Amino acid sequence: MKSGISTKIDLLALYQEVRVQTNSLCKPLEIEDFVVQPVKDVSPIKWHLGHTTWFFETFVLKPNVASYKEYHPRYPFLFNSYYVSAGERWTRENRGQLTRPTVQEIFEYRDYVNQAMERFLSAGPVNSEVEDVVILGCNHEQQHQELFLYDIKRILGDNPLYPEYRREVADVEVSGLKFEWLSVSEGIYKVGFEGSDFHFDNEEGAHQVFLHEYAVGSQLVSNEDYLSFIKDGGYQNHLLWLSEGWDFINENNIMAPRYWSQGDGGKWGHYTLNGFEEINLFDPVCHVSYYEADAFARWKGCRLPTEQEWEVACNKYESEVPRGANFVENENFRPVKTEGFDFYGNVWEWTASPYAQYPYYDPPEGALGEYNGKFMVNQMVLRGGSYGTPRNHIRSTYRNFFHPHLRWLFAGIRLAKHI
Repeated sequence: MKSGISTKIDLLALYQEVRVQTNSLCKPLEIEDFVVQPVKDVSPIKWHLGHTTWFFETFVLKPNVASYKEYHPRYPFLFNSYYVSAGERWTRENRGQLTRPTVQEIFEYRDYVNQAMERFLSAGPVNSEVEDVVILGCNHEQQHQELFLYDIKRILGDNPLYPEYRREVADVEVSGLKFEWLSVSEGIYKVGFEGSDFHFDNEEGAHQVFLHEYAVGSQLVSNEDYLSFIKDGGYQNHLLWLSEGWDFINENNIMAPRYWSQGDGGKWGHYTLNGFEEINLFDPVCHVSYYEADAFARWKGCRLPTEQEWEVACNKYESEVPRGANFVENENFRPVKTEGFDFYGNVWEWTASPYAQYPYYDPPEGALGEYNGKFMVNQMVLRGGSYGTPRNHIRSTYRNFFHPHLRWLFAGIRLAKHI
């Protein structure tokens, strides 16, 4: 986990920018919104605030500031997530049971740590190891900013009042590009991260792969495309589904993407962070599981790309993040049709690749070595970022990963096929 930022001023500015953005995401919330945990996968918003603060206190301040006084002796127990090396933890599924500390106390904890971090980063140059941890902490908080949006949408979206998170300006219609197949020739390609800029350890190990000739869709699968799948009986045709996927949708009575519902007149609507709305047919479909993405691809006579195919195609056709890509800074708070290929932003794209280590993978020692490597089993890789991702957080080598049944994340579909 290396960075390319080498000055104290840049480090302090990055830290402050990330912490301010988290506070900004909290502004639309009412006090009651911070404490709810409807299911195990969703953490209360106040826990995200406590955990990202604990990270800096535990991995930056306590090891490097001799005079630092821990804010509360029991907070490490409450806000450690999965770092076994860092000590005991409160169980994940019980985070919503904690009415105390209060939301106000959590913000006071944030302020306390912010002041200590700003003093530390202003005092003088830090060594490269500390710099790497601070930048990792900032990227870690950016990941939690996106999880924050997944979770608040899950909390508000299951409320029959369909409350708005934040109401923004009216839609701007974009004509966009017509669908076409973007071909990639057979050959040997290099994938994985190279360079000195920040990256996560699971991106390390740039290596060569052989790819047969293939093509990927120039556009993400739209709501209109997916609605055709539903109308054609896609959720009733067992031949389209992986066995686990078929069991999952039947056991949970799933017949559409999460947050979709059909009114009495037959029109489809869905909950967005802007409230409940009629579905825009041209926007990218969102909130589908890997199982649903795979079944849709089969229905189309296609498949999902591997993560290597996705990365190579992205580098060929959209080598830089487009100005018009839809990230959290746009404040659309939903996927929208853009004028580009959408390799970046809008929705994370399921790939056909299981999450596993690259050649030469070498995680760091200690608690931070638990950041990625221990999750390399029973999960699938997603690429590209979403409308909840910060623009400066994404790159073509970024490897996100989730279990194949999960649907509360901002995930959609790009098709691939052999040529």
